[in-house]
Amino acid sequence: MSSVLAIAGVTAVLQSFLNVVYNNPSSVLGSVTVSAIAPDIIQSGVTGGGNAQLQVNLFLHQVTYNAAWRNSDMPSVAHNGRTRLSNQPLALDLHYLLTVYAPEDSQAEALLGYAVFFLHQNPVLSRSDIDSALAALPPSYPAAFATALGFSGLADQIEMIKITPATLGREEMAWLWTALKADYRPTFPFQVSVVLIEPQNPAVFPLPVLQRDIAVQPNLLSPLPAITAVSPPNGQAVANLGDTVTVQGTNLNSATGVVLINSLRQIQQTITPLLNVGSTSFQFVLPNLGVPGELAAGIYNLAAQVPSGPDTLNTNSLPFAIAPNISAWAPGLIASGNVTLTVPCTPFLRPGQEVSLIIGDQQATANPFTTATNSPSFTYPTLQPTGGLVPARMRVDGVDSPIINMTVTPPLFSGPMVQVT
Repeated sequence: MSSVLAIAGVTAVLQSFLNVVYNNPSSVLGSVTVSAIAPDIIQSGVTGGGNAQLQVNLFLHQVTYNAAWRNSDMPSVAHNGRTRLSNQPLALDLHYLLTVYAPEDSQAEALLGYAVFFLHQNPVLSRSDIDSALAALPPSYPAAFATALGFSGLADQIEMIKITPATLGREEMAWLWTALKADYRPTFPFQVSVVLIEPQNPAVFPLPVLQRDIAVQPNLLSPLPAITAVSPPNGQAVANLGDTVTVQGTNLNSATGVVLINSLRQIQQTITPLLNVGSTSFQFVLPNLGVPGELAAGIYNLAAQVPSGPDTLNTNSLPFAIAPNISAWAPGLIASGNVTLTVPCTPFLRPGQEVSLIIGDQQATANPFTTATNSPSFTYPTLQPTGGLVPARMRVDGVDSPIINMTVTPPLFSGPMVQVT
């Protein structure tokens, strides 16, 4: 990779090449000055509307990111945003204006022809040519600066230096020369790509591998423990506290527990021991404690825990829903109108949970509560008659209490049934 002097190195290489093109024994133009300064500086030396000598000038008017290289590398810092894993190179495209100055007829066109033909003949600068050019810079370069450019690493970067013509419309060219505050002269725009400048910041490197242990298996299954399905009992999509849940997967022989994480309610709980542990499945029982602080209803991420040496690792996780359960509630007939109902449930509800009661298709949210409760109340301002028995269900954080018996064919409504008169 190149150092921060690579941009100056590109200009110096081009200037050195053009010096050779113009100032050689076969040239018909005589002495030509090749410079790399701003056009307004040259303008200040122009008298009487022309230059006193033939001159070709390189001006770097814009530097842009190279999009391909900028997006090709892996992240250069770790997830914490501070630990540096690698030094991502600064990839740049350089945009030049090559301008010619001459006091006599057609000399400017001749100068421009030599330069454009040279750039056409050398679309890629070889590494040896770059080294040769940096070793033969014109006397205008101070010795120390010329030496530093020779060690810029420009010839050693992974990408070659490529030259391509650029197209600037009349408006762009007019705006550019207006901004330069100089009179327009015959100009050829071109682009040099790509310059790779690598930072030298300290990075973290992994230790070398001591031994490679490669195993071949006859299928596409992961050799690591993994879970593929979580099945509540009785064909239900959700589980209640006290249910025995079956977890299926691969290489589960060493599983010792499951961890349930509900990030919304900041709940994390490990459940042990496991039942019927085998290679492809195991079971566990959801604890039903009947006290505040037990597992709440809602959506969890479930993962199996597997010992690995002195550590305990988690497998992949799958979504798992714990449902509320309406317990011991048999209101029978309920009068319509403005009604407040108190419904016993499990598990305990936590403050902040979204709780509602649905009778048939009529829903009411729970009255506010500030402590854990297993008997929330619901107020229906205008409860409508149902015309018969309808199921009642409670919804907590988007999970409904089960009201369908999936063990019979066809499935039937079950659970508390109420009628509003």
